[in-house]
Amino acid sequence: MSPHVLILGGTTEARRLAADLAVRPGVRVTTSLAGRVSRPGALDGEVRIGGFGGAEGLADWLRTHDVDAVVDATHPFAESITAHAAHAATATDIPAVVLRRPGWRPGPGDRWDDVESLAAAATALPGLGRRVFLTTGRLGLAAFAHLADLHFLVRSVEPPEPPLPPDTEVVLARGPFGLADETELLRAHRVEVLVTKDSGGEATAAKLTAARELGLPVVVVRRPRLPDGVTAVPDVAGVLDRLGFSGP
Repeated sequence: MSPHVLILGGTTEARRLAADLAVRPGVRVTTSLAGRVSRPGALDGEVRIGGFGGAEGLADWLRTHDVDAVVDATHPFAESITAHAAHAATATDIPAVVLRRPGWRPGPGDRWDDVESLAAAATALPGLGRRVFLTTGRLGLAAFAHLADLHFLVRSVEPPEPPLPPDTEVVLARGPFGLADETELLRAHRVEVLVTKDSGGEATAAKLTAARELGLPVVVVRRPRLPDGVTAVPDVAGVLDRLGFSGP
């Protein structure tokens, strides 16, 4: 029987992994998307959209669809699905791998303020600047909704839902973003402080370089910890090696 790999997707790395596995003879690959983006890009292999109904629902799906391995390649801040995947893999005794691109690290000249949550980021902002570039995604903006004295420039792939801060300007865009464009955006909107999650990767890293070059402070929300006993690999090659698919 052909091995069946379930990828919990939504990231660039998940897309790359699906493309790699889909062309391997005898390998069946299914990518599951949460459905939060209305028009996801094309994916190789099979695709399912929507939740599983928690850890038990995911475990049932793994059994019903004869899954041989699970790869959690969700966003580093998708804390719930990561916990559910770890639980379901243990319950079904199915091998599981977490794929997480490395986080960002500050370099010389960076003015970073590391915080543990969006709420902590909101607490830090009043002392850092009045014009805020908020790039934490469209979910979780309620944490900043009480900051009526600040101007927020919010960038997300799709329109955010309320509650939002009273003084909010929305820019709809999908990365990757280049350094020249990020620098121009910060200057045009007279941004005084940047807020971001530690998503890692190159697609949206240019904003950090632009902030450094302009001398702007950056509030970085740290990633949630992985569940106990769960470790991550940093790239597609590491996943393939763990699954025994390394090599051409």
